[in-house]
Amino acid sequence: MLKHLKASVFIYVVIALCACHQQRARQVPIADFFKTPEKSTFRISPDGRYISYLKPYKEKQNLFIQSLDDGEERMATSFADYSIRNDYFWTYNNKIVFSQDVIDQDGYRMFTLDVSSLKIRNILSEKKVRISMVCLNKHEPDVVTIRMNKRDPANFDIYRLNITTGALNPYLINPGNITQWYPDADGKIRLVREYDGVDENILFRPNDHLPFKRIIANNFKTSVKPIAFTGEKNYFYALSNDERDKTALVEINAETGKERKIIYAIGNADIQYAEYSRNKHRLELVSWDAATPQKHFLNNDIEDIYDKVLNNLKGNEVDITDRDSAENKFIINIYTDRNPGSYYLYEGSIGKLTKLGDINSNLRSEELCAMRPVSFKASDGMDISGYLTFPLNENKANLPVVVMPHDGPFNHSVWGYDPEVQFLANRGYAVFQVNYRGSTGFGKAFHSAGFKEVGGKIQQDITDGVKWLIRNKTANPKKIAIFGRGFGGFSALYGVSFHPELYNCAIVQHGLINFFTYIKDAPPFQKPLLQMTYEMVGNPETDASRLRAISPVFHPDKIRAPLLIFQGAKDPRANISELNRFVRELEKQNGKDMVKYFLKPNERANFRNERNRLEMYTEIEKFLDSNMRVKP
Repeated sequence: MLKHLKASVFIYVVIALCACHQQRARQVPIADFFKTPEKSTFRISPDGRYISYLKPYKEKQNLFIQSLDDGEERMATSFADYSIRNDYFWTYNNKIVFSQDVIDQDGYRMFTLDVSSLKIRNILSEKKVRISMVCLNKHEPDVVTIRMNKRDPANFDIYRLNITTGALNPYLINPGNITQWYPDADGKIRLVREYDGVDENILFRPNDHLPFKRIIANNFKTSVKPIAFTGEKNYFYALSNDERDKTALVEINAETGKERKIIYAIGNADIQYAEYSRNKHRLELVSWDAATPQKHFLNNDIEDIYDKVLNNLKGNEVDITDRDSAENKFIINIYTDRNPGSYYLYEGSIGKLTKLGDINSNLRSEELCAMRPVSFKASDGMDISGYLTFPLNENKANLPVVVMPHDGPFNHSVWGYDPEVQFLANRGYAVFQVNYRGSTGFGKAFHSAGFKEVGGKIQQDITDGVKWLIRNKTANPKKIAIFGRGFGGFSALYGVSFHPELYNCAIVQHGLINFFTYIKDAPPFQKPLLQMTYEMVGNPETDASRLRAISPVFHPDKIRAPLLIFQGAKDPRANISELNRFVRELEKQNGKDMVKYFLKPNERANFRNERNRLEMYTEIEKFLDSNMRVKP
């Protein structure tokens, strides 16, 4: 009898262990999270005959073209030195303009690709110059309008570039404070935005022959962002929070600067994006973040397309990312919080949906984790929101937690697929993201509440969030790490400096360590924004004592927790010699075993080289496993 009982107990234990093993999430390889996308950045030619996309070749992103007539795929470029940037575009005469960031030479190259012959021509090569696209013009398909700070590193001027001859002609010379340019349907710039450091002004001119005149004046707390001219008189659409807390879609008279009407607004969030069709001259939708992405349609035809796509791809977020000139063929991107996404072609005339490719087919959504919106009260009573991602098939209590404050500080975390979040959750950590005060998207009052609160209430919101997790038994108070990049890296260093009781360890990628040098070493073209930085973050002269008190570089003695630091040597916002000294001080104080530092020579802020990325996340995995003692 006893023998049979022991056998039964043994069988039960084996079954229970097997069941437990089956429930535990498979450990997804690091490479599956952070490899270069299989296919990405799909575009469609204006005539609707070709699809283009980026795809790896010899570890670099290159252009591929697929004919929609016969389905044939052709490799259009074969660069093995530098990847093609994802801001490439089609012109109206079926050419592709693309560029490369020549990191080791601090250079920039722009090329044209003739699609019919696949001939490539280098049309622009510059060093220590930034270039970006402004607009195309149907009436002059060989000419593109670009902005470039070649004449003066501190100011962007507007040029017309002939992509056939390479001729470059100035169009608008910057008087010294213009930061944005807004073209009309014919590619003529009729609205500009200027900053004097604190105040924002919108200027208008009826045509190229008349001077700009100021029509709207705001301080830096208020914003008006033009979208497009309506086609009626000199009216234009804009996203504006003038005389309101939440940003709304409005119509403005450019002659007077007066708001004519509100087109769409909501009470709990800023409208963050408005889709406008330049082919059909119509507003189509607005979107915003309120826990999850939200849309409101302003056009029945475009709503019908979204409905048809969603009927076939239920449970996904859907975005139209490109379209042909006839607006019959659309590039569709879908994603969820557990799926990095796929691209489809939708043909409106026949209602056909065709899959073009996955960003990462190695990942299976059922193995990944839901990103859950959460909210809590800060210690002063302010409502703070964020996201909490639990590991799969784990109890929702007493978990090891990685806190991930966003970069910025005036930015925000959003719902959606995030490879870092999914990687950490897959390794057994709950991931906590906080939209602290100052974050954008929640209205002017919430945004302004973060001004001059760097190292103050912004950091207190993060601390309050961690304490909230501990109080509600979600977090194991002895297993909490903090991980951030840029300003998020500052938040990580601040956390282990001033709240050592909360955190086991910290991970920092291109972290901000000194507010004095960060502000002083701002690139020349950001100098017009310095006064605004003084108002929002701090003035190195009048706020010197506060900035010194919070800058980690002055307080290496306060950091006792293990640190893992990553930095690209070509990051234009980093003072590498200062960071090296800071690391040496930390090593001198805590020992080299407590500080691991990786400086990559040909990387900027974010690592683009796949090998470097995989090495970084391998080190992160080992570091957290060692310091948080989480075993698979």
